Amino acid sequence: MLQQDDTKLEIFGFGDDADDNFYCLVNTRKCPEGIDLEKLSSADPRKFDKALNEMGCILLLRGDELEELIDRGVITDSDLHTSIYELAVQEGIIE
Repeated sequence: MLQQDDTKLEIFGFGDDADDNFYCLVNTRKCPEGIDLEKLSSADPRKFDKALNEMGCILLLRGDELEELIDRGVITDSDLHTSIYELAVQEGIIE
């Protein structure tokens, strides 16, 4: 199983609002440098998921999705990396 130390949480935005932020749990074994935003922005929109997968993306949440999970108590904002990693394990995304 992929350990938390083999992941990192990257936060990036494509707009001015908090909802325009994206929270990406990245497999650093697969892609130590993480998400390449320049490469991602030039990816074919029809193959966006494939591009994210190739860059090691395990789980991608929009800002509004993250806020909903925090509001429901599924994750905590005190340690997002740990909370999102544990959610991915709990949901079977990381086995």
